[in-house]
Amino acid sequence: MELWKGTLDSLVLKTLSGGPMHGYSVTRWIREQSGGTLEVEDAALYQSLHRMERRGWVESQWGRERCSRCSRRRSRRDRMDGGM
Repeated sequence: MELWKGTLDSLVLKTLSGGPMHGYSVTRWIREQSGGTLEVEDAALYQSLHRMERRGWVESQWGRERCSRCSRRRSRRDRMDGGM
């Protein structure tokens, strides 16, 4: 399904209104809420997130994820008060 320009930003902001999430969680939420109709590509999601971060609509928080085999950096996004 092709989305109109700006639609993805609105979907992501709606998703983040429930609280901070990692990118994968954002795409999973959109897919689940749309009954599998909408699939968000990683590149499109991160372009949207970076665009909204530049506008001050979302904020990134970097941290380390701990697991038994790895220690990697992950970012999670949160909606700002000014985000639409």
